[in-house]
Amino acid sequence: MFVAADSDRVGYLVSLLFHSSIDVRVDSAALIEIVFAGIRSLDFRAQISDARKIFEGVVRLVLGEAASAQAVKAGAAKVLIDRLVEFEKCDTERVLASVELLRRIPSGLAAFAARSLTVPTLVIIILTISDRATEYTAGALLSLCSNSELTRREAMAAGVLTKLLFLVQSYCTERAKRKAQMLLKLLRDSWPEDTIANSDDFACSDVVPYCFCS
Repeated sequence: MFVAADSDRVGYLVSLLFHSSIDVRVDSAALIEIVFAGIRSLDFRAQISDARKIFEGVVRLVLGEAASAQAVKAGAAKVLIDRLVEFEKCDTERVLASVELLRRIPSGLAAFAARSLTVPTLVIIILTISDRATEYTAGALLSLCSNSELTRREAMAAGVLTKLLFLVQSYCTERAKRKAQMLLKLLRDSWPEDTIANSDDFACSDVVPYCFCS
């Protein structure tokens, strides 16, 4: 709390996220994560931090494969997911682009899977921000669900089925639809028996070719 109690010290740590040295940026991000983990009051967090500067610094860390691995070690996955719903549309797209980059490396995918908020937050984002955001989100969910049965159950509990069924029939990008189709096929065994996906009406719908194609 010694650092957290002084906004100037926190501000200095945030400024180090933009240092020319990647090692300094990584160490700063890791220290910021430790400081904020010890603060339970959301109001206090808001008072001592500049969310936009922290966001910009973390996004810079994610650029490049080597830097991405270091960003994961510094706690980037937690920062991105925990702050995702707080940003404006353009910033949300950038966060999701960063998530898309990090989930491509094993340590990044594992870090996102370990966060209980990851799947519910991503499900909420589908079809609510932009086509690009939906595309990034569908890709991230596909990777996460491909890797874990537990994650698939979490996605179903968060309401992903309804979102995906709307997505494949929407005017979203073809890439987003393809990812949604793959995710629906992956989740097929997890569908509850009483959902529309298992009803006779669904079996005759236009969505079936997307979900059950070989």
